Amino acid sequence: MALDKVGPIPALMTQEVMTAPGQISFRQIPVPEPGPDQVLVKIKRIGVCGSDIHVYHGTHPYTKYPVTQGHEVSGVIVKCGQYASKFQVGQRVTIEPQVFCGRCYPCLHGKYNLCQNLKVMGFQTTGTASDYFAVDESKITPLPDGMTYNEGAMIEPLAVTVHAAKRFPDLKGAKVVIFGCGPIGILLMQSVKAFGAAKVMVTDVSDYRLQLARSLGADAAVNTSKEDFATALTEAFGPDKADVMYDCAGNDITMDQAIQNARKGSTIVLVAVFGKRASVDLAKLNDSELDLNTSMMYRHEDYLDALRFVSEGKIQLKPLMSQHFAFKDYLKAYQYIDANRESTMKVLIDVDPEEE
Repeated sequence: MALDKVGPIPALMTQEVMTAPGQISFRQIPVPEPGPDQVLVKIKRIGVCGSDIHVYHGTHPYTKYPVTQGHEVSGVIVKCGQYASKFQVGQRVTIEPQVFCGRCYPCLHGKYNLCQNLKVMGFQTTGTASDYFAVDESKITPLPDGMTYNEGAMIEPLAVTVHAAKRFPDLKGAKVVIFGCGPIGILLMQSVKAFGAAKVMVTDVSDYRLQLARSLGADAAVNTSKEDFATALTEAFGPDKADVMYDCAGNDITMDQAIQNARKGSTIVLVAVFGKRASVDLAKLNDSELDLNTSMMYRHEDYLDALRFVSEGKIQLKPLMSQHFAFKDYLKAYQYIDANRESTMKVLIDVDPEEE
């Protein structure tokens, strides 16, 4: 196991704070001392995701201000608490940002991603957007040798798609449709392929995103603003259509396309978060005896699968990295995303830009 060199730990650090929608400030605070079962991580990279953008615009329903963001993250351990013995100083790591109670029914039955009292770092509790972050060692996952900090910051969204892929248990040899070619849609396309899907069709209204998906392995890419979805579906898979459809777009149009065109008795998995109450044809859903499934975040085993797939070369992350911004330019990162929505995939904040 290769270990990175770590320098001295300063007394003070910089922490990002979103004080109100569209307003970001920075403050100097003491570097936290890790508790007995914690480690102190020097933060290297932070990814910006769609939920962060909702917070930036003031449209996230479960986040209050002020809030320190950051949940897609990579870093290096620089100090271990008295009883923290699982990891070593110098290990490259990522952090699993779920804070769960461990006592409710879902937690006690292994589904802590559905904790009744779930909080997520960067939304309902302090995120990682600071020079250093103290965290329970139970939330640490080590990165394999050779994995860059840039890639490490993308393991969290990849774990989302690995978990979503597993919501349909028979992917080997399956015919799959994915609605939406944002970062999650393209990561999901690669994930279902890694699990053995035979053929994957993706849809979007952006030719740029569709071309990127095709370059990373999509077998068919359909611009539904130009092509009829039902016709394209039959052309791609024949009269038996797809075995499973995943909605990564999260709107009434794509969900209706799925319900109206799914093979009777097949499965639809909702991955995206709807921004408003949905209006869908439940009569058709019932008439076709469709399984409407959902997916919520991930568990530790999904992180392990995500790391394995990247290490084995089955999933590529670098082509999805659109732009980097310095830590002090956090606000500019959001402004860039707003100005380049169609062509932007994953934007990374370089908290410590010295190493990849």
